[in-house]
Amino acid sequence: MTHNHTYETLYSETIPSVVSLYVLHGGRYNGSGSGFVYDVVDGTGHIVTNQHVVTIAKEVDIRFSEGDWRVGKVIGKDAYTDLAVVEVADLPEYATPLPIASENPRPGQPVAALGNPMGLEGSITAGLVSGANRSMITQDGFSIPDTVQTDAPINPGNSGGPLVTLAGEVVGVNRARGGDNIGFAISAEIVNRVVPELIENGEYRHSYLKVRTIDVSPTIAEANDLAHPEGVLVADVSLGPASGALIGCHATKEIRGQEVPVGGDIIVGVNGHSISSHEQLMRYLILETRPDEPLTVEIIRDGERLTESITLGTRPKPARRISVA
Repeated sequence: MTHNHTYETLYSETIPSVVSLYVLHGGRYNGSGSGFVYDVVDGTGHIVTNQHVVTIAKEVDIRFSEGDWRVGKVIGKDAYTDLAVVEVADLPEYATPLPIASENPRPGQPVAALGNPMGLEGSITAGLVSGANRSMITQDGFSIPDTVQTDAPINPGNSGGPLVTLAGEVVGVNRARGGDNIGFAISAEIVNRVVPELIENGEYRHSYLKVRTIDVSPTIAEANDLAHPEGVLVADVSLGPASGALIGCHATKEIRGQEVPVGGDIIVGVNGHSISSHEQLMRYLILETRPDEPLTVEIIRDGERLTESITLGTRPKPARRISVA
């Protein structure tokens, strides 16, 4: 792939790798989205898309940029990152894999979103990276960490398509959610972490600390007698035994007319890495840890800094609308 920084060249080089996906149910199409070729082995390809595009389907119809149709088998999906993989035999020769970036893009970097918005196949929209390491709330009530924010228009049907740099590297998997001049994409770092396991095992096992946390704001810091805001407050530890070494909030205190949770541990670091927000904690858990591994947690408890060792659990499938780590 060349590095001629024009959108026209970018489009001609990348669109053959972008597909439209159609979910057939009851003899009619009741869902559609986008995807892109991730790898090809002996003519069999893997296409990356969103989990919410394929939903519970076992097979999907796939249309390529030159009009070829194939039927693909859904071989792996993960609700917590909204990623899925579709396997396709006899991939068209022109549908080659797109390279995945090794790190998140920089704010201000030009990008393009490719896909099938509103059923308009082979579309490109352009913009800038507005921010990185964002947290995106899903309809199921949990958040996807480490997402890329862009002002490139991403509309229904774009979901699952690639967000690419002008050099043609995928820096995110688009996820339509509505909103003016704001779109989100699941980061390349998460794709690199999750997709290989979806191909190999059909699922991705997420580390689970089994606590509910909230960022320590100035109000929460005041209520919990902290000198300044830092870390995340452990609000609830009722989710399972992995959190047994941590203490959750047991009372509230009124601060400027608000009831504020108090008494829980403040997580300020994990495995030697500073933690300043729930987003940062979630990002570390998904990118740097595995279930059943030990995690060293640095906390503030009753004004004293301590460390606790916790064995991480496996996060269960999403079932209710809460945001937990």
